[in-house]
Amino acid sequence: MNESPVFDEPALEHRLRRHVHALAGTIGERNVWRPDALHAAADYIRSAFVSAGCEVVPQSYETQHVRCENLEVTLPGNARGEEIIVAGAHYDTVPGSPGADDNASGVASVIEIARALRPLSLGRTVKLVAFVNEEAPFFYSRQMGSWVYASAARRRGDIRLMLSLEMLGCYRDEPGSQAYPPFLRWFYPDRGNFIAFVSNLWSRRALAAAVRAFRSSSDFPAERLASPAFVPGVSWSDQVSFWHAGYAGVMVTDTAFYRYAHYHAASDTPEKIGYARMASVVDGLAKAIGVLADSAAAV
Repeated sequence: MNESPVFDEPALEHRLRRHVHALAGTIGERNVWRPDALHAAADYIRSAFVSAGCEVVPQSYETQHVRCENLEVTLPGNARGEEIIVAGAHYDTVPGSPGADDNASGVASVIEIARALRPLSLGRTVKLVAFVNEEAPFFYSRQMGSWVYASAARRRGDIRLMLSLEMLGCYRDEPGSQAYPPFLRWFYPDRGNFIAFVSNLWSRRALAAAVRAFRSSSDFPAERLASPAFVPGVSWSDQVSFWHAGYAGVMVTDTAFYRYAHYHAASDTPEKIGYARMASVVDGLAKAIGVLADSAAAV
């Protein structure tokens, strides 16, 4: 990579806000039980990727008699082009929720990371993906968009690391604003003002590489956890599909209901998001992915 991604953070904050408002405000709840909204969300994401200068390749399949799409952008690598880093986020929501933090925030971030990395020369190939059907009842099933994607990827590429961007919009500074699964509270901050990198034990080396890359690129507070998958919260989101396919996967998250009171609720609306700090996280993630794509070390 010839240079690091450069963001105008106020402009980035504005674009992130626009994406979240479009998905969670204008479109709202989006899932196979509201297929028009689900398709509107896919159309918006496709258009936003194209506006960022990217070519979009859909991966279509049918669930509950509804056409569903994963949307993929590929930024080809040079020196190690056969090695792939995936960053993705799901765009569906649970019934009854407009899903601003869960997960319009993640999708908005994927769009803007694609915008930042597209002009650059990358060592490894980077794929940015918007996944469908992450939420229940599809979670842990072969109807998850990420499961469909990871299963197909196993047959055609060498994914070195998958980053699942799962809720990136909530940051709190009050003492006691961060909760944890049992026992972990003794080892981590009690304020919800950090971004968390989480993996299963098998992915711990990839986790370490991702956190190093982020910390080398950003001064935003970051915490990490490699844990057995049965610990509540570790096996949420789309990285699970990649674990099942034999890939290293890391979730990047604001920790969901351990911090965010509006998780899976009708009140998960765009004005709840902390866009300025979200922009700082996205800036750091884009730069970190650039570092990972260019690193001479194994990922």
